[in-house]
Amino acid sequence: MRAPNSQTIRNAVRLALDEDLAHGDVTTSALFPRAIQARAAIVAHQPLTVAGVAVAQEVFLAVDPSLHIVKTIKDGTTVKPGKEVIVVQGDVRSLLMAERVAVNFLQHLSGIATLTAKFCAAVRHSSTTILDTRKTIPGLRALEKWAVHLGGGRNHRFSLGDGILIKDNHLALLRSTGINVAGACRLARAEAPHGLRIEVEAKSLQEVTEALAGRADIILLDNMSPALVQKAVALIKKRALIEVSGGITLQTVADMAQAGVDFISVGALTHSAPAADLSMDLTGYRGSRGRTR
Repeated sequence: MRAPNSQTIRNAVRLALDEDLAHGDVTTSALFPRAIQARAAIVAHQPLTVAGVAVAQEVFLAVDPSLHIVKTIKDGTTVKPGKEVIVVQGDVRSLLMAERVAVNFLQHLSGIATLTAKFCAAVRHSSTTILDTRKTIPGLRALEKWAVHLGGGRNHRFSLGDGILIKDNHLALLRSTGINVAGACRLARAEAPHGLRIEVEAKSLQEVTEALAGRADIILLDNMSPALVQKAVALIKKRALIEVSGGITLQTVADMAQAGVDFISVGALTHSAPAADLSMDLTGYRGSRGRTR
């Protein structure tokens, strides 16, 4: 996956700054009527995989183009507590106005990358690939999927136009017209754009058998126990790629991988990743009596 383009980053940053600075920063304006030069460093307080540095940099420069980016850590880098992720110098009023939005992006995206890295580490002794899902915050999908990539995972569909994925609601509607899983796969292959792989959800071994009869390219084993997944893998016999999804945790992901599946998709990577622990520290500024702090 390529990094989000500059326009995608700018759009996300502009929306965030419009929320936070729609009426300015009345606190900073009241307390500091004149410019004060300072150094701001966003620092990690836990081991983490960094994601969002490019976005944080855009936040600072969007608030004040005269701010100087002193140094940054490359997105995707694993850091220890105490590491400075980005350092910026300039008017402290601008640094304070940018602080919350810049830190928010870094905490959220680094949290996703860090959780993804943990899932990938849990299956490192297998050939299974960790995938994300479309369970993303509206408007932030490109950034969140980039964070998954930085953590070592792979991206599933970016949009509904990226692939055929026949899920439970599709199948329920088709069953009401007498079409089973096999028929759904055949219908999709006949009507879908050429070249798209056909993936279908299966909740039982019977549906796995039907998916094979319909010549599905990928069979998504949904909310199955590790024991049932093993039976499904034996039944499929490499006639289709196998994805597992549904309630996967760090405690269960290794067992699923050991069953011999190709992919494990984890919605939690984007919808439940805890925010990474980072904060912004100010140094090098001068107080009213000229003392450096």
